[in-house]
Amino acid sequence: MSNQATTGHDTAHGSFDTKPIWRTFWILLAITLVEITLATIHMKTDFPSKYVLNGIYLILTCAKAFYIIAEFMHLRHEIKNMIMTIAVPACLFIWFIIAFLWDGASYNALRNRYDRHYADQNKEKVVQPAEKPGKPE
Repeated sequence: MSNQATTGHDTAHGSFDTKPIWRTFWILLAITLVEITLATIHMKTDFPSKYVLNGIYLILTCAKAFYIIAEFMHLRHEIKNMIMTIAVPACLFIWFIIAFLWDGASYNALRNRYDRHYADQNKEKVVQPAEKPGKPE
């Protein structure tokens, strides 16, 4: 009888499926290769503008984050309420970061415009060109 219990125990823990992990690996590899290809094309030809390329990178990075969270943090197999409990605060945190960066940029622009003392300290000094060596007079 103990032989049956041992056999049942071994089969329950020995059936780990690696297919989803390999599928996620190949998806992440494909997305990364697309990002590298786009960067290489941009460096050679300047074809996608910098802002379009940044938008594409943001979308592809979010896709990679989705696959990492879904597979390696096992959120894909959770109930909908658990997923929303994690996803909504994450979205709010992203909004929080964007809002603070936007506010900081606005403060910096206003400080540069209206604070005369700060603007005077940060003005670039005009450098006079050095005299060309020549015959002394």
